[in-house]
Amino acid sequence: MAGNSQRRGRRTTPKPGAPAGSGGKRRAGLRGKGPTPPAEQRPWHKAYSGTEPVPRRTAWKQEKERRAAAAEGRAPKVGTPGALASPSGTARGPARRGGSGRGDGPELLVGRNPAIEALRAHVPATALYIAFGIDLDERVNELVRTAADRGIPILEVPRAELDRLTGAVPHQGVGLQVPPYSYLPFEDLLAAAVEHPSAPLLVALDGVTDPRNLGAVIRSAAAFGAHGVFLPARRAAGITASAWRTSAGAAARLPVSRVTNLTRALKACQQAGLVVVGLDAGADTPVHDLEVAVGPLVLVVGSEGRGLSRLVSTTCDLRVAIPMAGETESLNASIAAAVALAEVSRRRAAA
Repeated sequence: MAGNSQRRGRRTTPKPGAPAGSGGKRRAGLRGKGPTPPAEQRPWHKAYSGTEPVPRRTAWKQEKERRAAAAEGRAPKVGTPGALASPSGTARGPARRGGSGRGDGPELLVGRNPAIEALRAHVPATALYIAFGIDLDERVNELVRTAADRGIPILEVPRAELDRLTGAVPHQGVGLQVPPYSYLPFEDLLAAAVEHPSAPLLVALDGVTDPRNLGAVIRSAAAFGAHGVFLPARRAAGITASAWRTSAGAAARLPVSRVTNLTRALKACQQAGLVVVGLDAGADTPVHDLEVAVGPLVLVVGSEGRGLSRLVSTTCDLRVAIPMAGETESLNASIAAAVALAEVSRRRAAA
């Protein structure tokens, strides 16, 4: 053979020519895929909050964070899935939501009173968890009987498993899984209060961030005859499992609304004929002299630390304080609300 075709290491394949085109088949791959979804919507992220199984390593990270949060007594920093995936990727039951209040996942109501109040109020439940070996009383029997009559699955689980699902929150051996809380539109809340036979009484919360305080305020509002509670949609606590439990089931009976702008909502109440009264520790008028309590009223409760915000304070028609003896500077938001609501109830009963 001519030339050096017999040399060692010679090329035996032809040189590559121009690359062939794809004929547009790869055009779709060049298109943008849109914005990156939030971490709680990505199955491969440890903060994923979906219901389908997640990758093994993601499930391991979620479980590690939940255990650390339970040991420290805080809300987990991971997502709020409706089904907690095991390392093998199979669903192991509901997870307790944290304090985000977004309403994007199921709630696990713990405690016998909150669970039975939710069933009595016909809150749609998806499962009832009962711990093995709990003491049966009238409430537990009613829970099981009501759940069975409505076709709600009843699952008996070890107490340790229920502790894990609830994040070590005291549960009395009972957990009721319910859908996210359904807030009533503010327009409907205000209309129902105005149309009520008695004088309207609403409670507004200005930046209360502790869900336990929110639950306690809802419980007091229901006990003293309020017709509803409304709160900001941002920078404030929502109806979470902790709020459900603290309200002792009152959240199932008393309507709650979330508003985009609290100041605007208070002005709407004023236009409807309600007097807006704010609780302010620095006000000159004591709550015992609140003569407008017998009429249409909105009681505004400030946050745990800073109290009423500037815009909300200037929007109020009147600001009142709770007289206190001693060196105590202020009361807890839920306690202050209970004291003021008790005074309003007393004046209305005497009128």
